[in-house]
Amino acid sequence: MLKFSIEHPVIISVAILILMLFGILSIFNVPVQMIPDLDARVISIRTTWPGASPQDVEKEIIVEQERYLRRLQGLERMISTANTGKAEIELEFPFSIRVEEALLNVNNALSQVPNYPENVDQPTIRSEAFSSNSFMYFRLMPIRGDFTEEDLLKLRDWVEEYVQTQMERVPGVSSVSLRGGASRQINIYVDPAKLAERGIRLMDLRTAIRARNRDVSGGDLDSGKRRYLLRTIGRFESVEELENLVIAERDGAFIRLRDLGYAELGFGEVRNYAYSEGKPILSLSVSRQIGSNVIEIKQDMLATVEKLNQGILKNKGIELVRTADDVVYVTDAVYVVQRNLVIGAVLALGVLFLFLRSMPATLIGAIGIPICTLAAFLGLLLGGRTINVISLAGVAFAIGMTLDNNIVVLENIYRHLNMGKQRLQAALDGVREVWPAVLAATLTTVCVFLPIIFIEEEAGQLYSDIAIAIAASILMSMIVAITLVPAAAGRLLHSNNGRISMLSRLGAALGRGVIVSVHGLARGILRPLVTITIVLAATFAIIYYLTPDAEYLPEGEESKIFTLMFAPPGYNINMMRDAFREVDKDFIHAVGQDPAIFEQGDSEVPALKFTIGFANQSRVFVVREAIDRRQTEALMQVATDKTRELPGLRSFSSRGSIFSSNFGGTRSINIEVSGPDLDSLFQAGFKVFMKSKQIFDNPRVRSTPSNLKMGQPMVEIRPDWERAAELDINPYDLGYTVWVYSDGAYVDEFFLGDDEIDIFLYSTKGMIKHPQDIEQVMLYSSRGGMIPLSAVAHLKETVNTETIRRVDGDRTITLSIIPPREVPLEEGVRIVRREIIEGMKHSGELSQEINLSISGASDRLNATREALSSNFAVGLLIAYLLMVAVFSHWGWPLLIMSSVPIGISGGIAGLYLLNLGGAHLDKLGLYPIQQSFDMITMLGFLVLIGTVVNNPILIVERAVSNLRKRSMDVLEAVTEAVQIRLRPIMMSMMTTVAGLSPLVFNPGAGTELYRGLGAIVLFGLLFSTLVTLTFMPALLSLILQLAVRFRQPT
Repeated sequence: MLKFSIEHPVIISVAILILMLFGILSIFNVPVQMIPDLDARVISIRTTWPGASPQDVEKEIIVEQERYLRRLQGLERMISTANTGKAEIELEFPFSIRVEEALLNVNNALSQVPNYPENVDQPTIRSEAFSSNSFMYFRLMPIRGDFTEEDLLKLRDWVEEYVQTQMERVPGVSSVSLRGGASRQINIYVDPAKLAERGIRLMDLRTAIRARNRDVSGGDLDSGKRRYLLRTIGRFESVEELENLVIAERDGAFIRLRDLGYAELGFGEVRNYAYSEGKPILSLSVSRQIGSNVIEIKQDMLATVEKLNQGILKNKGIELVRTADDVVYVTDAVYVVQRNLVIGAVLALGVLFLFLRSMPATLIGAIGIPICTLAAFLGLLLGGRTINVISLAGVAFAIGMTLDNNIVVLENIYRHLNMGKQRLQAALDGVREVWPAVLAATLTTVCVFLPIIFIEEEAGQLYSDIAIAIAASILMSMIVAITLVPAAAGRLLHSNNGRISMLSRLGAALGRGVIVSVHGLARGILRPLVTITIVLAATFAIIYYLTPDAEYLPEGEESKIFTLMFAPPGYNINMMRDAFREVDKDFIHAVGQDPAIFEQGDSEVPALKFTIGFANQSRVFVVREAIDRRQTEALMQVATDKTRELPGLRSFSSRGSIFSSNFGGTRSINIEVSGPDLDSLFQAGFKVFMKSKQIFDNPRVRSTPSNLKMGQPMVEIRPDWERAAELDINPYDLGYTVWVYSDGAYVDEFFLGDDEIDIFLYSTKGMIKHPQDIEQVMLYSSRGGMIPLSAVAHLKETVNTETIRRVDGDRTITLSIIPPREVPLEEGVRIVRREIIEGMKHSGELSQEINLSISGASDRLNATREALSSNFAVGLLIAYLLMVAVFSHWGWPLLIMSSVPIGISGGIAGLYLLNLGGAHLDKLGLYPIQQSFDMITMLGFLVLIGTVVNNPILIVERAVSNLRKRSMDVLEAVTEAVQIRLRPIMMSMMTTVAGLSPLVFNPGAGTELYRGLGAIVLFGLLFSTLVTLTFMPALLSLILQLAVRFRQPT
């Protein structure tokens, strides 16, 4: 093959061009997004029960559903939450789960629930993955001055029908969520006096409506040649028809609904408000399908929005305005990677030219860069991956590595050419001499990525993109190096004819210094032994003392800040709305202002791109984004301080995360507190909450439920059962009557065209305003006429919780603690375990009945690190076995593998120095750099296995060849190997370092995702190369001398 490629360059060139063509086509067919798609492993179930208390929701829905769901195979965790009117269950499965099969199993399990209360909606089931979270946000707002807030709120159903559906038709869109406004419903208002006058109970009215509001199929009828379908029409087709409904008959006369009150097509209660920059809006957020292209979705969505604005929205006097989108961050991050990729390529080529001092030689060496880059994109397409920041970083990392093989082959051809050989012969001899080393280096680099496919956690899915990109590039670089490079070199290279430049003299002087050092350190037994001892001691000391505590995944330096404000017990939606508007007024003026105003101290709030908030009865959710991302931390602190000024409210602010939920999901330490009863559970939860505030300096702590006191006011209506029996009043009559007069009660569904809307029943006298008024609610009894509720029941005011949370069937409070940024996640877990999990138990602050456990990102950190550690060991074994196969020897690969811990120590030391120096860059007016030791950073160690062994391979392969084929003594064989391989080693190291430098030192959007990985590889390679030039010759010389002394064959 080697001779064929040199003799038939046209065939080789055509084959490479065809491959490049496929690579170019793949660029336009691979979806573009921020991060790789992460497989869904969570299935959520939502069941609504209008008006039901959390206690009833837990008992009647959640407990029943859990009974069947807990049997699901592979279920790792079940989290249930009961709130007023709804039940939510999250099922967590292993990362290896087949989502479609799991969804089917969940649906089958729920179908076994025997029954629900009659007005419970059917459960909705969906799979959840962070990759499909919302990424574009729009606000619908009026463009006419006479458009009131009430007018806007009443547009919800119209927006659902005519706007939301149009947006969901955009290719690649999974769903569009709508917040704000009120839905249409049929409101029936009845007069209690008229009911009493005619002796009709509210339950009679409800029963009459539900009995009539049904269509019934009657089979079919054959008559002659025709077949008729039979259908009894009962559903109400208009409000007038509903008002004409016969409720009862009294004294031979029909009593219709209109005799008792009236019905109208109106609106239900506003369950959530949305505001942008202080103005009421309807908010729409767009989620994408997994595997879709976010840039294409944005283009198509903006075109759809413009069409809507110029059409039906303009006629309504409203418009859709884009509030924010993550595509800007995606575009910026992809641009930064592409820019750094180009800069790295230019720097690598510059280094290559300095060594080769020949433009043709440099171009031959560089010919693999575009080829291997396109091969990486082709690999991503064939692997079903996407173009994202992680995969592009893999392409950029591969640039320096792809030059390695070309450099080794090209430099060796150059050496043979300077020996006076003809160009074609020099090319053939040069590639023949080094192709085993090239093969060994390539296989070790590629095969160490194989274990990644066995890492199922989130980090493993992220690793795959880097692995595919690098592996495809490196494989192609080997093909280019042994085919295209010798073919081109055999026709374009020329001997330097003895010309020696000043740079060459300098390089030669440095080379002589290295050789002298090697000769001195490798001589005898004692010197190599001392050298080896010093290097290994320094290596393991660096690993032991400088290895930082770990993080899980980088959060991504988004400039969005998310704030949650939790209501005190008893707050209603209007109070939460007012609280939000009170805080938000301090931020509205900062929208669009110059960031310099904040820098100068003339504004206490950083300049904002936007501020948008959502309020419901239990919480406020606010999103804000700084114009200058360097002011993001300041914005988060201001948001925290402002919300603390509101009495009674608890707040929680966090920076946006691109890998998980927007509340510190990659740094969250979850403490699960479970106990025998709610009273003791909430007391323990509050103690743990206060303790977590003490053990960290200004942590962000969020609890679920949000209130840790049993403070939700509740009125219990306790009937006198004997008296109720005497008056023929049952508990459902009693409860339903109170529901109607207090909040309005659900009756049935009404079909308005194709839309299904609710029918609600109210009193014409208005709603009950005070708890004590409940006693005066009038009930109708067939045996006693109209009586007050106090005649058959008494009221008991108590307190309870507004949210009940269960984990694996046990009532639980979850505290999510996000330590300060200067406290790594691993250290935070140690502190929590020492001070809370163990400390509070041993000190007696918590009773033995209370159980505490840790979950969240800390669990995923441990699982991922264990998987990475085991696969690192597998990678080492694969690299070793491959080198055994290439060298046909079991011993030499062990010497080569000794360079791996040296590379690891270099990477750790480099990361330490990067953070040490990066923290002071702001003093120079630059953006400070702080890189965490996260799971993506740790992938650098796996990459190092395949890179740091390349240089020792060259030295050992040459030294062994000198011993076997040239009959040199040990010292001469080792020294000559270093002398011959020094130039390609330094070229490979410096080009790789030059290619990686922009990724490590050039900050920008998204760089925090891959900077740590690049730093580990860059500094690990740099350190191991410099140390290996002394350590490896000393080790090799010592082993060979001992082998000769004890007469063992080599």
